[in-house]
Amino acid sequence: MSDKAIKRRLRRSESFLGIHFDFHADDDCTEIGKNTTREMIENIIKRVKPDYIQCDCKGHRGLSSYPTKVGNQAPGIIGDPLKIWRDVTAEYGVALYMHYSGVWDTEAIKHHPEWARIDENGNIDPNNTSTFGPYVDELLIPQLKELSDEYGVDGVWVDGECWATCHDYREEVIRAFMEKTGITEIPRKPEDPYYYEYSEFCREAFRRYLKHYVEEMHKHNPNFQIASNWAYSSFMPEPVNIDVDYISGDYTLQNSVNSARFEGRCMAPQGKPWDLMAWAFGGRFKEAVWCTKTPVQLMQEAAIVLSLGGGFQAYFRQKRDGSISDWEMGVMEKVAEFCRARQKVCHKAKAVPQIALLNSSADYYRKCKRLFSPWHGEFIPIQGILRNLLENQYCVEILSEHHLNDKMDEYPLIIVPECRYLEQDFIQKLTEYVRNGGNLLVIGPTAAALFEEQLGIRLEGEVQSEAVKWLSYKGFMSGFKTDFQKVTLKEGVKAIGKLYDDNDTKGKYDIAASKNNYGKGKIAGIYMNIGERYVKAATSLSREFLGGIVGELFPEPVVRVWGSHNVDVTLNRTADGRLAINLVNTSGPHADENVYVYDEVPPVGPLYVSVRVGDRKPSRVTLEPYGRELPYIWEDECVKIVLPRLELHDIIVID
Repeated sequence: MSDKAIKRRLRRSESFLGIHFDFHADDDCTEIGKNTTREMIENIIKRVKPDYIQCDCKGHRGLSSYPTKVGNQAPGIIGDPLKIWRDVTAEYGVALYMHYSGVWDTEAIKHHPEWARIDENGNIDPNNTSTFGPYVDELLIPQLKELSDEYGVDGVWVDGECWATCHDYREEVIRAFMEKTGITEIPRKPEDPYYYEYSEFCREAFRRYLKHYVEEMHKHNPNFQIASNWAYSSFMPEPVNIDVDYISGDYTLQNSVNSARFEGRCMAPQGKPWDLMAWAFGGRFKEAVWCTKTPVQLMQEAAIVLSLGGGFQAYFRQKRDGSISDWEMGVMEKVAEFCRARQKVCHKAKAVPQIALLNSSADYYRKCKRLFSPWHGEFIPIQGILRNLLENQYCVEILSEHHLNDKMDEYPLIIVPECRYLEQDFIQKLTEYVRNGGNLLVIGPTAAALFEEQLGIRLEGEVQSEAVKWLSYKGFMSGFKTDFQKVTLKEGVKAIGKLYDDNDTKGKYDIAASKNNYGKGKIAGIYMNIGERYVKAATSLSREFLGGIVGELFPEPVVRVWGSHNVDVTLNRTADGRLAINLVNTSGPHADENVYVYDEVPPVGPLYVSVRVGDRKPSRVTLEPYGRELPYIWEDECVKIVLPRLELHDIIVID
């Protein structure tokens, strides 16, 4: 081997930029490797300059795209394409990770139906293996060892994992559940009694499965690095108690900016290296007509991730022979340059506490219809509240109970969005937080019911599902169709906003929201589900209404930005300790499902920025990634800046 073969490769904890390829080999793949050449891989590396490459080795069908000795090989493999990937990446000091489908393995079940999970109707699942069964020891671990030992790959990005795992009704699973819980009535549908208990039993099996293969592989090769796709993300919002090496997920191919806004904020506080993967093409699955995204479109998506401190990778499809479309590397080359320019001030930056938006694990696991897959609208309410807050230019983190339990006091405002269930201990902690001077906003009638005494209210009657109401606030009205509950305020509680039965301010009205002083702090409630409505039917008044209530509870955020609602603002400390205000332009058609690819993000500006920095005048204020010093006014302990124009993503850095 040449001297280049021993060039050091970055570990995933050090990595910032990657590129992902996969093609889920199937029976039509009869010439895998025919066009996989050294020149093809060198072209990727020389143009994109990635820290790592991920490429296919086993997709959901379960057919391996390399000449495996332990797995199920695709029909036709010419030579050893994986060896070429490894040889070239090693020579150039680029880490190589494998796209490997875990729980979802159709071919394994074809040969070993006893490895399958059994569905709620007693049928063998043709795709998903049982996390209670021997698949992990008989195939998954042996194949990962082969990849480690025979090819020297750096690790795996295991796909088809928590999100593919379903309730398992194998006879031995049911017996074990009954023995452990004493419950004999086995639930088959979400509305059945004990569905949550059975879900938790099956979720725990996935955790054991993941822990088992991670520990076995780390024991076998301590340098082998593993991520289970979407583990410890929004899909699995719980403490990281399994030693995965990094957290990763591929956000939605359409509406990607909103997906990245949410998913990045769920990963960032988990205490592990993390990255998000963009799909580098747009389209609809039912059409299967994939259109490569433009550099500008991918840059906008990347900017969201970078502004949150994460790493970024983009997914380009491999052809059915395992080769790639070389021309697309020109797209990724431009995106990579955009990302690298911002790496120094963005990568591994940490959020400065401002607003904590609760993503309750306890509530999520009780309403999730699958085990870990929020594909039935479970996150629509919190996503709506997040978008609303960001479009008010507030700096927001998404935190679960395990993040907040011991550090509530760091946050000037905590928001509880449209949940149905919280543990009593956590409710008590939030109550103490307010009593000691914190500020709490509770949104939605079911969430308000958990804090009725603290809010100083009495909820009247039942929740009215999909009630039609018109909100009147600050001289304007807008219609809502959402869940609502009437409320009576106790003495001293301030009413905010009015709800009418028609688009007119005459006649009777109900109270939309209220604010109460509680101990040394303040607590406010909104008595309709505005988050879910904001996703389905956003209005400017809904944004102004929520922004106004947040302003009453949290009147002095560190950063305020005026000039456009199409700007996401994040407040970070860079890896070297400087204050960084990320401004991301979110205008354009990124949320339009009928726009697959766009090549323009309209600039915004001028933007007026005020940053409270204390009584010491900054030594330097720069605009990155340009290194340009910014003129500013120093007034009332604030740095005040006018930014004439924001193209896509700029960062104000204060020393």
